Amino acid sequence: MSKETEPLNETVNLTCLACGQVNRAPKGKLVAGPKCAKCSASLAGGDVAALDMRLHDKATATDGVPLIIDYWAPWCGPCRTMAPEFAKAAVALRGTARFAKIDTEQFPQVSQRLNIRGIPLLILYAGGREVSRLTGARPASDIAGFVRQNL
Repeated sequence: MSKETEPLNETVNLTCLACGQVNRAPKGKLVAGPKCAKCSASLAGGDVAALDMRLHDKATATDGVPLIIDYWAPWCGPCRTMAPEFAKAAVALRGTARFAKIDTEQFPQVSQRLNIRGIPLLILYAGGREVSRLTGARPASDIAGFVRQNL
């Protein structure tokens, strides 16, 4: 079904990246910034959420909106340099994709499980699976282009 013929009332699952509650939201109203029914956190507000392993695993498996995750560490200079660019891309793609990050130093098991060899690493998830990876620090325009190209 093309975007032009999608029903306006079609809903998608969104995992609240603050509390983990799975919410249903109208796909056509994601730009309006739906809120979590449990904790009232924004579900698609154009911000970057910090994840733990539980939220990471739940969101990557269940979300109906593409999710791009920045795998980073606080000691990594390129990771710190890219953080504001990642935030700019999150605002630019608000309503199209959600953005999150996970600290690979705090959660080393994610690096092992996903075979992460270097950071910063961006992984785009859609439909409960990994779609594509992008390595290295990138400007916001490259990040947004990567997401658009792979959706």
